[in-house]
Amino acid sequence: MHLARFPRLSFGHFPTPLEPLTQLSQLLGGPNIWIKRDDCTGLATGGNKTRKLEFLLGDAQEKQADVIITQGATQSNHVRQTVAAAAKLGLKTHIFLEQRVTTLGDDYQHSGNILLDGLLGGEIIAHLPAGTDMQQAMEHHAETLRAQGFKPYVIPGGGSNPVGALGYVACAQELLWQSSQQRLRIDHIVHATGSAGTQAGLVAGLHASNSGIPLLGISVRAPREKQEQNVWRLAQQTLELLGVEGELPRESVKANSDYVGEGYGLPTTSMLEALQLLAQHEGILLDPVYSGKGFAGLIGLIREGAFRKGENVVFIHTGGSAGLFGYRQVITDSLAS
Repeated sequence: MHLARFPRLSFGHFPTPLEPLTQLSQLLGGPNIWIKRDDCTGLATGGNKTRKLEFLLGDAQEKQADVIITQGATQSNHVRQTVAAAAKLGLKTHIFLEQRVTTLGDDYQHSGNILLDGLLGGEIIAHLPAGTDMQQAMEHHAETLRAQGFKPYVIPGGGSNPVGALGYVACAQELLWQSSQQRLRIDHIVHATGSAGTQAGLVAGLHASNSGIPLLGISVRAPREKQEQNVWRLAQQTLELLGVEGELPRESVKANSDYVGEGYGLPTTSMLEALQLLAQHEGILLDPVYSGKGFAGLIGLIREGAFRKGENVVFIHTGGSAGLFGYRQVITDSLAS
């Protein structure tokens, strides 16, 4: 895979660390847990979208875009990182936010990521009800801007298209290189999966590298069948962009939707436990929406005996700690209980 042939900018601090979670591994008594610290990518508190944005904004720059348009939920990590990356290029970002969560009060609506969106210079065009066709809203706005003489570049939610997924093809290559350098045999990879771009890029990268490493996405939103189909479709498109021939085996894509709870962005007991365990035993902060539920899934599977003692399981930390502040009361109540 010759990723250098694709337009790409440099935003991240790579390679991100690959570290053992020694205390937590001993506490849970299962496999050896490792963590890939993509919360440390360095762009406006970091996170997984930085990898995608290197390719997406590289493409935008090549197309001479002068306005970036994107969308996400109110506490979107993707939106925050997109605004930050665009700011580094001197570009304006127009934001469409979807009100998927309405029950968490003023902290959720005004602090955390949304506070940083404004600080970084993002312009919120609309705050729309849950279920709105967000892609259509962005495309309509883009047409309006084009009529005014601008050159907008539309980035889908999560940066999840084949260009964005190249960021996690690069991550798969990086992880395989690190494991080789550390003499680490990786038996499983686990991470949170939402808009599908991170998992699709990893699936494509691992498949094209013939790694043979099983990858499991812990869904934070969609049912298993829908999530797997979304990931498979995008991974196949990414492989086609890379020029990798042949169809991706459907069994290469695995998701688990048992840890979503009542819905996207809504707190769960297992997520709150995961936040506390990793913070208090390893000094690492997860987020309430993605990595918190992803790590809760890993903990639950370890307790169920899904991994053998002595196996090496890598959790990819997708970042998002800025979102913790939008969940202040929920976390405070959990700590007090």
